[in-house]
Amino acid sequence: MGEQSSGGSKKTGKTAKKAAPVKKGAPDKKVTPAKKVTPAKKAVGTGKAVAVKKAAPAKKVAVRPPRDESRTALVRRARRINRELAEVYPYAHPELDFENPFQLLVATVLSAQTTDLRVNQTTPALFARYPTPEDLAAANPEEVEEILRPCGFFRAKTKSVIGLSKALTEDFGGEVPGRLEDLVKLPGVGRKTAFVVLGNAFGRPGITVDTHFQRLVRRWQWTDETDPDKIEAAVGALFPKSEWTDLSHHVIWHGRRICHARKPACGACPVAPLCPAYGEGETDPEKARKLLKYEKGGFPGQRLKPPQAYLDAGGRPAPPLGAA
Repeated sequence: MGEQSSGGSKKTGKTAKKAAPVKKGAPDKKVTPAKKVTPAKKAVGTGKAVAVKKAAPAKKVAVRPPRDESRTALVRRARRINRELAEVYPYAHPELDFENPFQLLVATVLSAQTTDLRVNQTTPALFARYPTPEDLAAANPEEVEEILRPCGFFRAKTKSVIGLSKALTEDFGGEVPGRLEDLVKLPGVGRKTAFVVLGNAFGRPGITVDTHFQRLVRRWQWTDETDPDKIEAAVGALFPKSEWTDLSHHVIWHGRRICHARKPACGACPVAPLCPAYGEGETDPEKARKLLKYEKGGFPGQRLKPPQAYLDAGGRPAPPLGAA
């Protein structure tokens, strides 16, 4: 378009010298209707412009709740999203390998700043050597550090797991307590970790507000809060308490597989019509499918020993540490 405009101005300059009174009107006609309308027609006819035209209706199809969405409408939309995710991830579960509350507690503490997959590849050696809180409490820190090195921040994590093991041994008879107020007193244990343990080891409802959960509930406009405790309270008020644990699994699984932080796969998202943030990621269905992770993308999951329901649904276990 820039070349056409400069070319037009050169012609205008030459003709103006020969017949200034006659040609003064001509450039006005060319510049106003021709030079602006013609490029627009060409742009619409190109493949790129057509693609944009086709994508626009798709964005409009998505239900974009207004900022003044009523409380009732928000509750209905939030619960519908959870129902949709429950159908997509009927086998959703904690993605940390564990056989008892103690293993789940330690694994959850180790999962900070790393993936569940890396934790699952590391804990078999840890629990084989230190199967009980008493064993880990009496462990040599340097030996534990060497085992936990693949998890990152291994010195701080070693201090936490040995510290919580000592607390369990001295204050709770070597048993993991089943109360929130007791769990959060343990070294390295916050509300998020406590709710993971309560919900999945003791069957007591809780909302796990990790980075995926925080990102998705804000994209869905369930809350504008950024503090984890406030997010927990705001989202918890939208659902029956009995649904909190499974809700956490559904949201976290969706965040890991489809609604990624950097480039969400909007074109492959089952809740796109209910998402106010639709269009932030890849909307083309074919391109979006290539962004899917774990079993949705045809790859192994994060657990070395996943539940049978996950395997029955086509999920594949993760490889052990060091496997090709």
